[in-house]
Amino acid sequence: MSGQLELNRLSLNQITTEQWNLEEAIEGCVRHEVPSISVWRHKLQEFGLKETKSMIQSAGLHVSSLCRGGMFPALHQAERKERIEENKRAIEEAAELNADVLVLVCGPAPDKDIAQGRNWVKEGIEEILPYAEEHGVKLGIEPLHPMYAADRSVITSMEEANSLIETLQHPALGVVADVFHIWWDPLVYQQIERASGKILGFHVSDWSVPLPDVFKARTMMGDGVIELKKLRQAVEQAGYHGPIEVEIINQAIWDSNPDEVMQTLKERFIQYC
Repeated sequence: MSGQLELNRLSLNQITTEQWNLEEAIEGCVRHEVPSISVWRHKLQEFGLKETKSMIQSAGLHVSSLCRGGMFPALHQAERKERIEENKRAIEEAAELNADVLVLVCGPAPDKDIAQGRNWVKEGIEEILPYAEEHGVKLGIEPLHPMYAADRSVITSMEEANSLIETLQHPALGVVADVFHIWWDPLVYQQIERASGKILGFHVSDWSVPLPDVFKARTMMGDGVIELKKLRQAVEQAGYHGPIEVEIINQAIWDSNPDEVMQTLKERFIQYC
């Protein structure tokens, strides 16, 4: 499994072709022979769950993930409860689409108390786990790079995600390893090994120097500094052999011809991943 990748492992994370709606992304996957897709919930809403499921099934695509659940922390209990209910809706959608995993972007602290924010993340995941298990849905904690701690996630390393998973001890809970967020970590390979059997997803892109933006920072594989093959081999050794999502958030790529983007990402996937 550590040799050259085959395209049957490739999944299009929808955010890579943000300029396409869901129907166009599905058609693009079929046209470019990409077997899997990661669906974003804001794209799903345009067509509705029933129509989305029908389009994906008709196209013969596999759903590698649903993005996203999470965003648990909030100052007021009523708002935290609303977020739990929203996560339950996301679980229902993931179940209906037969997605491999519901990705959890856990959320920032609503004030300066980052420790309390992390506690609310733990409480939120703990509360939705029985609902996920009931619906046959896996929940994947995706640690984000520390530069996103203030606005997207207080879970910023594989080590934090692993510790949370070990604390909660639930068969429906695991981790999603995204190279953009974890490549820098001196403990990354140790923590990937620690996550053996609990890795539920693997995302690829690259880290260019300099970064073009903070949010829209990722670049095409091979255009940056990440040791993609080494990380991919590590997650395989830790037991993950599922779809590999190309997830690139980049304005220049969004402004490009999406069919050309699809062709390039296929070539780079084979060459660099």
